[in-house]
Amino acid sequence: MPRKSSDIIVGLDIGTTKVAAVVGELGPDGLDVIGIGTHPSRGLKKGVIVNIDSTVASIKQAILEAESMSGCEISQVYVGIAGGHIKGVNSTGTVAVKDKEVRPTDIAKVLELARAIALPVDRHIVHVLPQEYKIDGQDGVREPMGMCGVRLEARVHIVTAAAAAAQNIIKCCTRCDLEVLDIVLEPLASGEAVLEEDEKGLGVALVDIGGGTTDIAIFTEGAVAHTSVIPIGGHQLTSDIAFGLRTPPHEAEKIKIRAGCALASMVPEDEALEVPSVGGRAPRILSRHALCRDIIQPRIEEIFSFVKAEIARLGCEDMLASGAVITGGATQMPGMTELGEEILGLPVRRGMPKGVGGLVEAVRSPTFSTAVGLVHYGLARVAVGEAGEQAKRGGLFSRVRRSLSNVF
Repeated sequence: MPRKSSDIIVGLDIGTTKVAAVVGELGPDGLDVIGIGTHPSRGLKKGVIVNIDSTVASIKQAILEAESMSGCEISQVYVGIAGGHIKGVNSTGTVAVKDKEVRPTDIAKVLELARAIALPVDRHIVHVLPQEYKIDGQDGVREPMGMCGVRLEARVHIVTAAAAAAQNIIKCCTRCDLEVLDIVLEPLASGEAVLEEDEKGLGVALVDIGGGTTDIAIFTEGAVAHTSVIPIGGHQLTSDIAFGLRTPPHEAEKIKIRAGCALASMVPEDEALEVPSVGGRAPRILSRHALCRDIIQPRIEEIFSFVKAEIARLGCEDMLASGAVITGGATQMPGMTELGEEILGLPVRRGMPKGVGGLVEAVRSPTFSTAVGLVHYGLARVAVGEAGEQAKRGGLFSRVRRSLSNVF
């Protein structure tokens, strides 16, 4: 019997190098992955859509593949957003508690005050993420509902994005006959998929190295403390290989996957590598060790150096007792964790999607961290009955969707 579209949750990761759709449903033991679709992406640059038609074509192919595998029709998605335009800022709000007992209206009011920050007209709020609450000066409160007091304070992390970038994401999905239920910051989604709760509690840096961007999310005491985006990713590494070895970009991508290693010392010096040439010239035999030493390792070192500098800028060096968790397609390369530990000076592990059943082996890869995390995010929203709550509050995706409603 075909599954109903209302019974499934779909995460759509529109990345610089690929579009991935993951279909999940709630099973007896938790989330079950029942369908996956991927297709190369050619309409984005550094995480931002630059070609609507190419992006729409890639989304359609990924959705068709996911529908075929899952046996259901996809009409609603949770979609990720990334890019250098993403900015994060911390804010606070304070209200007087009515009836001396914290009720849902008090929490909604204090969060509304906390999000009242000055923004340019071309930017909108994507997330308001509570970090902690204070009641009559007592800090460290995670769930204030029902507690007694007369003064409620909220400390939140606000994520903002360029309105045009979000509009283009929703426009592409709308042209594919997909309703966007929510737009989710990609490192937050990845964190849902790969991080353990004790890591979030002790303090951890999630580093999602994608095709066009490297996304950072700092978690402390179980909440998001900071978010940041660095506009460098695995696609730049592919370009370096193509330029350095004088080989076509699609061959450079194959070389990166097949022969790449982030730490040159792990590669034998006498190992040879066949490199296709451009213009119909004969292939050449080059040293794999030289490729890793002169091209790959310097670029990866640069990415980790930017991450270290960003962590220092945010003042989080002493808050990361759990170290760092790296994920994303580029982190599949051997030597990434070793080089990451050397540059960052922190324990580093590679994060892969966890807590899923069904097609486990198909998604057990850092490549699918964001897409699986979007499904986890959607499942959590449905579980607490908040799937449409952000729309009621006038969230980013609902405002953008309304602004486009007259076009389609």
